[in-house]
Amino acid sequence: MDFQAGILRDGSPMDSLEKQLICPICLEMFSKPVVILPCQHNLCRKCANDVFQAANPYWQSRGSVISGGRFRCPSCRHEVLLDRHGVYGLQRNLLVENIIDIYKQEFSSRPLKKGEHPMCKEHEDERINIYCITCEVPTCSMCKVFGAHKDCEVAPLQTIFQGQKTELNNCISMLVAGNDRIQTIISQLEDSCRSTEENSEAARRELCARFDALAALLEEKKSELLERITREQGDKTGFVQGLICQYKEQLEKSSRLVETAIQAMEETGGAAFLMNAKQLIKTIVEASKGGRLEKIEHGYESMDAFSVSLDHLAEAVRALDFDPAEEDEEYFDGEEEEVEE
Repeated sequence: MDFQAGILRDGSPMDSLEKQLICPICLEMFSKPVVILPCQHNLCRKCANDVFQAANPYWQSRGSVISGGRFRCPSCRHEVLLDRHGVYGLQRNLLVENIIDIYKQEFSSRPLKKGEHPMCKEHEDERINIYCITCEVPTCSMCKVFGAHKDCEVAPLQTIFQGQKTELNNCISMLVAGNDRIQTIISQLEDSCRSTEENSEAARRELCARFDALAALLEEKKSELLERITREQGDKTGFVQGLICQYKEQLEKSSRLVETAIQAMEETGGAAFLMNAKQLIKTIVEASKGGRLEKIEHGYESMDAFSVSLDHLAEAVRALDFDPAEEDEEYFDGEEEEVEE
């Protein structure tokens, strides 16, 4: 049912077949020989050769030393790779050629219908068979003899038809070649984008590695300086703790002398007091003279000598930037000139 409906919509089966036998380049029925591309689409050999020559301007002939070339199928944009034989190395589609022969035989045997050829609007029984060069419109012979185009310059319709077809064919070839060049540029830009991403990732890894190394160096230096502070702290506190022990010993001796002196003061007997008083006084005087211990200097506990200024390092870190590369600037200038061209 769907097949029949398609035939009814598109017209007769022969009309549907004719649409399948039109070359996408010259927009005419395939001419022998018909070549089949790797993507299974068909082209006239001449049209395929025109497209190939437009995409490969330096390819000369089958006898050339240049090894093949490439172009894109105008129907699906599939890239077709050719060897040194060029288009002549493609297989001919004999099936399509035989179908074209059968179609032409069938078409030539059918009677010509009135509606199959454009008719003149002014002269309904006249076929449009000439071309008015002055007005650039197709017309009929009656319009040239008696009608609006009697003073115009005309030419055979088939001559103008072939000339316009050739010009349109050349335009299509130029467009196809231009599309191939654009596709090449797109591929180059895509490769450049991928390379940019890969190079950016490499630069990112290198930058992280350098900063990690710098951080490790700072951490190592910080540990070294902290160790020096800890060592100085231990030396100073050890010295002060030693002095504290000495002063405590002296205080303890002095306290015992005070207790002994107080007990002697409680003695009521003169004889008993005098027996020990002289020696006790002498001991107290010697203890007071020889009890001067070492003292620490003023500001001994200060650790200002271990202060570190990192302002210059902070300024250097803030000033960190990528090295300017003159080569990159010249490269970008060259790219801008190429894009402008």
